[in-house]
Amino acid sequence: MNFAELGVPSALVQVLEQQGITTPTPIQAATLPDSLAGRDVLGRGRTGSGKTYGFLLPLVARLDASKLPAMPRKPRALILAPTRELVGQIEASLAPLAKATGLTTRTVFGGVGQGPQVTALKKGVDIVIACPGRLEDLMQQGFADLSAIEVTILDEADHMADLGFLPGVRRIMDKTPQSGQRMLFSATLDKAIDVLVKRFLTNPATHEADSAQSPVATMHHHVLHLSREQRVPVLVDLTSAPGRTVVFTRTKHGAKALARQLNKSGVPTVDLHGNLSQNARTRNMEAFHSGTATTLVATDIAARGIHVDDVALVVHADPPVEHKAYLHRSGRTARAGNEGTVITLMTDEQQRDVRDLTRQAGIKPTTTRVNGPGHPVLAQLAPGERSLPGGLVIEVPSSNGGSGGRSTGANAQRKRARKTGQTNGQSRRGNPTSYTTETPGSGGSTGGGSNGGQRRRSGGGQGGSSAGGQGGGNRRRRSGGGGQGGSSSQGGQPARAGGHSAASFSRGR
Repeated sequence: MNFAELGVPSALVQVLEQQGITTPTPIQAATLPDSLAGRDVLGRGRTGSGKTYGFLLPLVARLDASKLPAMPRKPRALILAPTRELVGQIEASLAPLAKATGLTTRTVFGGVGQGPQVTALKKGVDIVIACPGRLEDLMQQGFADLSAIEVTILDEADHMADLGFLPGVRRIMDKTPQSGQRMLFSATLDKAIDVLVKRFLTNPATHEADSAQSPVATMHHHVLHLSREQRVPVLVDLTSAPGRTVVFTRTKHGAKALARQLNKSGVPTVDLHGNLSQNARTRNMEAFHSGTATTLVATDIAARGIHVDDVALVVHADPPVEHKAYLHRSGRTARAGNEGTVITLMTDEQQRDVRDLTRQAGIKPTTTRVNGPGHPVLAQLAPGERSLPGGLVIEVPSSNGGSGGRSTGANAQRKRARKTGQTNGQSRRGNPTSYTTETPGSGGSTGGGSNGGQRRRSGGGQGGSSAGGQGGGNRRRRSGGGGQGGSSSQGGQPARAGGHSAASFSRGR
């Protein structure tokens, strides 16, 4: 059955076809007849199963059919999601549908100034996609009135429960009209979700859709048993293979430290965790989406809602605490029917925890003892020729917009940023940062000099002058003596940054 046969309006079917989407996923096929008919819907589907279009299509169809104008401070539809990243990605999926029907949208979340959000709400928008915290703030300030809401959607409801957002969600839902349509989508349906269902949904149509297209059915699960000191070398081996990789750590500090280690080893890597500013989170995700960074190191903040195509490999560098987190982390690969590989790194002291975790998750992984990089199973799990094009280093522009600065070492970059008052990926004068990619064993900066961050670990050479110094050998080749540091004629010149806060990148040679 296709979308038109399910009742999706022809204008929206055409938008989907332009994006190459012609066959509904199981969760879409199950829920669309009821949601398009105006019923409240409770839908469960695993991450990557297509829930987003499952609620966007009926939402846009209903608003387009009613043809009511957008009113100041009174949006017509509300989508609640637990994270800023998920809000942004729902907006990206919604954009072509909204454009085709003339509907206006606005994202609302914290970590950025509220000014543009307030301006849009005052002017009037049809659809608000929001995180609960910032939306409540704007409601309390009188900038958002939910009394005209026709459709309310809760996405990743179980994750909102896990993050402690349910009290805020209940307060927000209480402000929406009971007569409106409400849809709740979740990867799991448990007691916390039952509370919302009983309180806010009226005679809901319940659909649970897992099929051959579900990630668990198309994931290959492996456990690599290794010593603690081999974790980073093995990760370098896996992440230097072709394709995108998401690596999960348990803590924010662990994500930041591991991203730094992978970059020093020559793997273009960005991190994602709660200590990053919104500008930095956006910059890093754009780098991963574009392929400038091939590896994303993240905490559980990214376990849900991060939709990146063609993630072939997910690695649990730290096994998660509980099985739900394992499944949601793993859902970053094998999306919408594609195959994917999930690897858990396990040390001796973690054997019992990993065994309990996989049993509760309902999977039977293949376990292999690995003694370090180069083991045959690593090439099997992450096939392809290994390459280390160079780690990413943030280039903070000088006040006149030039690249400036002597060293591309991470510590030197931070010091320079502090001296000039440049933080969170943007200078005080509004000059955006850029990333330059530093090849292991080279100085790589536009002004020459050594990579101070690598020199200590690799036993590399001397600090560089402006004409270029002796760079440290890369971390993987511990015996390497290091290559000649590049002057501005040899090193990579940072690309000119665009007029926004997201980074631009170039590759050092």
